[in-house]
Amino acid sequence: MASDVMDSTLDSLGIARAGSATSGATAAASAKKTTLGQTDFLKLLTAQLKNQDPFAPMDNTQMVAQMAQFSSVAGISEMNTTLTSLANKLTGTTPAAAINYVGKTVLTQGTTAYGRTSGGLAGQVELDAAASNVTVTIADASGGVLKSLSLGAQKAGTASYDWDGKTDDGKTAGSGPFTISVSANNGSAAVTSRSLVWAPVQSVSLPSNGSPVLTVAGLGQVQLSAVRAVG
Repeated sequence: MASDVMDSTLDSLGIARAGSATSGATAAASAKKTTLGQTDFLKLLTAQLKNQDPFAPMDNTQMVAQMAQFSSVAGISEMNTTLTSLANKLTGTTPAAAINYVGKTVLTQGTTAYGRTSGGLAGQVELDAAASNVTVTIADASGGVLKSLSLGAQKAGTASYDWDGKTDDGKTAGSGPFTISVSANNGSAAVTSRSLVWAPVQSVSLPSNGSPVLTVAGLGQVQLSAVRAVG
């Protein structure tokens, strides 16, 4: 009797007891439902209590253990949902926050850089592996070389440089824009490298789908995720 009621309760939830025969509709429902929710658990517990053998009732210890186990699983599930929501908020950027980028300078991959108001410029070289020699070449808008900076040996990661805005003959190079090129090698082997430059943000686009996109002077449109730092 109790077994029949339990099977009926399981069938109503779309869950087939192992070894039991199921109808086509129940089997289809069972194929779709693979987890039990809080309501499902309470239905099963109620059916178990209603149909237990009065001469051999369910042990209280066993019942408490079942409820404690479910409570623990439910709590973990709710905690995971909360943590996921919190992580999305921490890693996401709201439109209002993205607008604050306008007027600031960002460090991102690019070959066009603007000088500081005080003269010169700073940037970084991103290296995929260690290099025995790293060189940064700064040229004017027409391609004429203004300065070559040797950064020497560098570990994998980022290597910073700072140019005072003076050419090799001591003249002031102006405010740019400048063209930056980098080269790196480890002995005779080339090392993959990228130029990271500081450039001002002119505007922000807020698409209906996707993350905000920055319009950066000299570089065009830059995804927010490509920004390494904000000045």
